[in-house]
Amino acid sequence: MSNFDPKELKILSDILALVLEDQPGQSSSALEAIKNRARRDNVTGGALKNLFQAIALNPSQVRNSRTTRVNNTPADEYRVKLRQMTDSINKLDRDLRSTRAQNENLKSQLYMTQQARAETQAMLSQLQANDTYPRLLIIGVATVAGLLTGIAGTEVFHLLQHAVSSATDNARYLYLQRN
Repeated sequence: MSNFDPKELKILSDILALVLEDQPGQSSSALEAIKNRARRDNVTGGALKNLFQAIALNPSQVRNSRTTRVNNTPADEYRVKLRQMTDSINKLDRDLRSTRAQNENLKSQLYMTQQARAETQAMLSQLQANDTYPRLLIIGVATVAGLLTGIAGTEVFHLLQHAVSSATDNARYLYLQRN
């Protein structure tokens, strides 16, 4: 893995710079892309560590060994892989941005729906509260009317009973006095 040329190292350093970027969208998407590519290509963290140690110890050897090689096929493969990784990172970044925009849109719709629900609940509770008072008023009026009707009915009954019983009582006295 220590056979990288300077162009490949520059691409790798650009990707790592994106990982360490202050913008959370770019750094997280670059980091996820590196993780996914490493998993897919079976590259371990130890292999990357050895690469960095080899570059840090002998940066001139890395360049010299790369220029002396005749067969450039692995370098071309690495370039293609790195190019694919950067393209994938860019695509993932675009997807992440569109997903975040869609997420924000859905959040605003949810907020508006929650506000409409709260307004509807307030109106419903107000209608129920207003509906309770007429019911109580109707029940109270019906109770008072029933009491008054009962009292009036009782008085009418007593009046009729008294009129009938007093006529009968008087008739008895009249009957007794004639005899």
